[in-house]
Amino acid sequence: MTIALCRRVLSYLTPHRGTFLAAGAASTAFAALDAFSFVLLIPFLGTVFGSAPGSGPDSVAGEPDSIRRVMDATVGRFVDLDGDPLAAVTGIIAFILVVVASKNVVDFLRAYLTARVEQGVTRDLRNRVYGHLLKLDLAFFGRTRTGQVVSRLTHDVEQLRALVARELVAAVSAVCMFAAALYWMIQISGRLTVAAFVVVPLTMVVWGPLVRRLKRGDRRVLDMAGEVGAHVQETVSGIRLVKAASAEALERKRFGALTGAYFATFMKTVRLRALAAPLTEFLVTAGTAILLWYGARLVVAEGTLTGEAFVGFIALSSRLYAPVKYLSKLPVLVQPGLVAAERVFEFLDAPPETGNQERARPFAGVGTGIRYRRVGLEYRRGQPALRDVDFHVPAGTTAALVGPSGGGKTSIVDLLGRFYDPTTGTVEIDGADVRSYSLDSLRRSLGVVSQETVLFHDTVRANIAYGTQGASDRQVQEAARAAHAHEFVARLPDGYDTVVGERGTALSGGQRQRIAIARAVLRDPPVLVLDEATSALDAESERLVQEAVERLLAGRTVFVIAHRLSTIRKADMILVVDQGRIVQRGDHDSLASEGGLYRRLRDLQFR
Repeated sequence: MTIALCRRVLSYLTPHRGTFLAAGAASTAFAALDAFSFVLLIPFLGTVFGSAPGSGPDSVAGEPDSIRRVMDATVGRFVDLDGDPLAAVTGIIAFILVVVASKNVVDFLRAYLTARVEQGVTRDLRNRVYGHLLKLDLAFFGRTRTGQVVSRLTHDVEQLRALVARELVAAVSAVCMFAAALYWMIQISGRLTVAAFVVVPLTMVVWGPLVRRLKRGDRRVLDMAGEVGAHVQETVSGIRLVKAASAEALERKRFGALTGAYFATFMKTVRLRALAAPLTEFLVTAGTAILLWYGARLVVAEGTLTGEAFVGFIALSSRLYAPVKYLSKLPVLVQPGLVAAERVFEFLDAPPETGNQERARPFAGVGTGIRYRRVGLEYRRGQPALRDVDFHVPAGTTAALVGPSGGGKTSIVDLLGRFYDPTTGTVEIDGADVRSYSLDSLRRSLGVVSQETVLFHDTVRANIAYGTQGASDRQVQEAARAAHAHEFVARLPDGYDTVVGERGTALSGGQRQRIAIARAVLRDPPVLVLDEATSALDAESERLVQEAVERLLAGRTVFVIAHRLSTIRKADMILVVDQGRIVQRGDHDSLASEGGLYRRLRDLQFR
């Protein structure tokens, strides 16, 4: 499972493999130059203490021939190591400066290329997750909290980005540094190199028992972060209710409980992760102590290694333990990213429950009518929301859906736009199942004006033209005039360029509704759904909106969901829905005289 997960994570590097390979090459060059800068200490110390390479075999006893050949092929081409010692020292220092400067140039390229890969992966991941979320059905969003969606799109993607790009590039760099340091250490003394590896296996495996516990802990931390975000989202969205109910203290208490649980969970994982530094530091110190003791024995007691070679080896060993320290902690460091990857992939693997069938055809409008044929719907297995719904709406007529809240009215119209697909039966337009039409063309032909108007933090013009490609300013203004919106829009500070605020908070309820109606007028849909479009408005706003709605109804097939029976007296057909069934049907006068649920609703309202 973990291997498959890692392969899937690494697949996000494929579009950036060129940049990633360049970053890897820069890391390799950096490691080689970094190690070589420490090797240059050997001829420097040898010259200072009178045992320069080339001054005779006895002067460099124990120093390998390979080191001398490398020095002659590099430093020796620019500096006379056998000449004046002061001039040789000056030349070696200048050469070291050139190597270090080159190393820093390569380091800059490595950092830049790594950042480019990181941000490219982040952009691609967010675009892919966001694009997939837009494909998912309303059922997914009904069972998933908004805060969890936002958390996975932001925080979890950041964690996954760090795993794919930053940690992977850092691991490549660590391996290169380890290999370069190891090569020169072997060249200097194979026996001392073996001693250096006494504690390396312990460093590599010390984190094994912690990895599984950290994985569980990191999963809980990310889940709790999503819950905190979800609570903030809910509180901000319902801030009016919070204040109206004087529930600030309650919300503070609930939020404090969430943040307290998050704090406790986070600190538990931090305690485990914090063991990395002291344990590794102790092991590195122990390894260095072994090297100092054994190296001093080789220099002083056996005479098989020169002092300057020993100093160079110790310096190189410091470059060896840094990558070993990082690689030993790598399983711990990648755990948050792997857990975040699992959470992100849960979203990416969630299949859309509705989609286009093969050879789906474009929807061109309603010719004869819309038929619900023995339709049943279950949001959860065994809990039917609709049962045996069967009716026909001729083209160009208005059907009203009335009944108690939760009876299934909105579920019926949601099936028309395929926000859900029926569990049993079919919804047909002109005799063809709506599933035979392409989703895009079907939904573009459906206009919805609901009680809770959705406006975005954008201009009036952009909100009216939302979903209509290429709408001109003249068309936008004509739609606004038809919706009785042009007059108040013209009085706004920037007219049609006025930003309406988040969820349209800069406008009144009636103004928001007229913007929504203008949007529907501009789209000119053959099928229109009015979902309690005027129920929350004052009398004046309702009159204006109702006039705009009546203009909008002309020549369309219309579904009206209403609780106010006064708004549907002119409907061609009224369907009374209760507990997922159609219990009555007819026009206003026949249903009022018939008795039953419709008459009880009428009597309650008009009494």
